Amino acid sequence: MIRLLVLDAYDEAGRQALSGAGASHAGVLYRRLLSRLAPEASVEVAPFSSEAGFAPSSALREYDGIVWSGSNLTVYRDTPAVRDQLSFCRAAFAAGVPSFGSCWAVHVAVSATGGACEVNPRGREFGVGRTITLNERGQAHPMFAGKPPAFGALTCHEDHVTSLGEHAESLAGNAFSAVQAVRVRYGAGEFWAVQYHPEYELVDVAQLGILRSRQLINQGFFAGDEDARRYMAELEALGAEPGRRDLGFRLGVGDDVLDWDMRTLEVRNWLKSQVLRDEG
Repeated sequence: MIRLLVLDAYDEAGRQALSGAGASHAGVLYRRLLSRLAPEASVEVAPFSSEAGFAPSSALREYDGIVWSGSNLTVYRDTPAVRDQLSFCRAAFAAGVPSFGSCWAVHVAVSATGGACEVNPRGREFGVGRTITLNERGQAHPMFAGKPPAFGALTCHEDHVTSLGEHAESLAGNAFSAVQAVRVRYGAGEFWAVQYHPEYELVDVAQLGILRSRQLINQGFFAGDEDARRYMAELEALGAEPGRRDLGFRLGVGDDVLDWDMRTLEVRNWLKSQVLRDEG
């Protein structure tokens, strides 16, 4: 049986905030996705704890793949939680276990291997990341096999990569964040990560938007509370009825986001190429 370890990288306060907004925990979202993509796999979720860090039930080498969730942490703040997660990332590289992740995963993989991240001066990229474009390396990379050269994706982040270091290479970017996908090779391991969230459904973005709405209003993305509430409600309605052409048009959400197979393709490709080692 394939064994997958999902690391819920939010700290306790971050998970409490998600619950307060009615949002699912990040580890739950990845377990939902992986259980659908690989129903034969055993999926274990290890939530981060300020006291114990990540506490998987087995040694890292006993897992076939490690998946990192997003997080409320910021990698450029030197806190015990950040140091613990960077150390765990290096241990996963040393164990040679293939890794995948979204959002925070980009930051931790790059920063653990000599790169750097900072807060994005453009603010929070939220909702749908527009025109994420594969560079030459990205177009040739197996993570994006079957993906169009430019696409939209569900997203929610405020930090971005400012230096790749010598072990990471960028595979995609857009006008908001120059680095939207990376491959990191370090020691015995390889880490594929995307800045956006293939594990999200539209309802998950809407629930996160409730939690982040005040910041988004302050940054000028919404005119006020009513504008933000209307956007979140329409996102959730489109998720419930993907055929609503009127909502898709108004929100600028196309088939690259609405089609589940296309939206989750990067994770499927990682499982096939890195975990199952299927070269066919």
